[in-house]
Amino acid sequence: MKVCVFGAGAVGGHIAARLLTAGKRETSIVARGAHLEAIRRDGLRLLLDGREAAVRPLAATQAPAALPAQDLVIVALKAHALPGAAADIAALLAPGGAALFVVNGIPWWWHHGMPGAPGPLPLLDPAGRLWRLLRTRALGGICLWSSEVTAPGTVVTARDGALVVGEPDGSRSARLGDAGAILRQAGIDVRESTDLRADIWEKLAINASLNPVSALTRLATLDIMSRADLRACLAAVIAEVTAIARACGSEIRPDVAALLDPARRPAAHRSSMLQDVLAGRALETDALLGQVVEFARARGVAAPRCESLLAQLRGLAQGAPSSAIDAPSSAIEAPSSADGLRH
Repeated sequence: MKVCVFGAGAVGGHIAARLLTAGKRETSIVARGAHLEAIRRDGLRLLLDGREAAVRPLAATQAPAALPAQDLVIVALKAHALPGAAADIAALLAPGGAALFVVNGIPWWWHHGMPGAPGPLPLLDPAGRLWRLLRTRALGGICLWSSEVTAPGTVVTARDGALVVGEPDGSRSARLGDAGAILRQAGIDVRESTDLRADIWEKLAINASLNPVSALTRLATLDIMSRADLRACLAAVIAEVTAIARACGSEIRPDVAALLDPARRPAAHRSSMLQDVLAGRALETDALLGQVVEFARARGVAAPRCESLLAQLRGLAQGAPSSAIDAPSSAIEAPSSADGLRH
């Protein structure tokens, strides 16, 4: 089975290293910049739970067209980079191949598999390229671990976790089973979901609150949750996201706010949004919060905290030097030595 990790930063690099460590030698990666050069020169290094692995992919390239057709493309780009990569991802797939999108927030394929197939989400797929080229090839994925690119070619995962995967229509397809099997063979805790949207909402309840607050305050997660006033702000956002999810037909478990307990967060991680702010990179504002607010407005759900955070994040982007934050980016982002948690 030929596998390509398209966007081998923190999460993608972790997955690629696990596959290669398990002997999946037909694994290639698409990356760019200093990260790609380091992988070509020295291989990909993964530090996980105190263990270290150094591996070399079958191929490491910035040009997806240089690779042969792939049976599985694991896409770990950030949400705003996906539309620009749609044609490359589609061209990379073998007949019958699947693309597993491991992304933050509301995914571009959200309406696929729903009754009536309402169509693409303009905020996340403005020209509908992803919808047109990839909706029938797409699997969804949710990463539940924390990884960081600490230097070009080096990925550190301080807290391992599961990868939730599923079909947009909730079915248990052969291609989902094949993707799950190869990832399990790599030692990844894979959970196949028949209601991926509910799982996305549950993670999003935390991400839509913690990521924006960390970006605006520039505090690490543990520092935020150690302050009662900021914890209260997060809890209010979680309550709004829970109401929006319910209006969209999904229930978030009532104890999800317990994840804000500082005792549940032994390390002071910097969220992906905070890392992007510090590095002047584009933020996943629309996937994590913008589309959530759109859903709320369409369904008449009051979400003043979410709307306020969204306005502040967009103001942060507007006021960034040289409009670096939320500026259009190339499809494949190169992590810097300060690149942080992907999720």
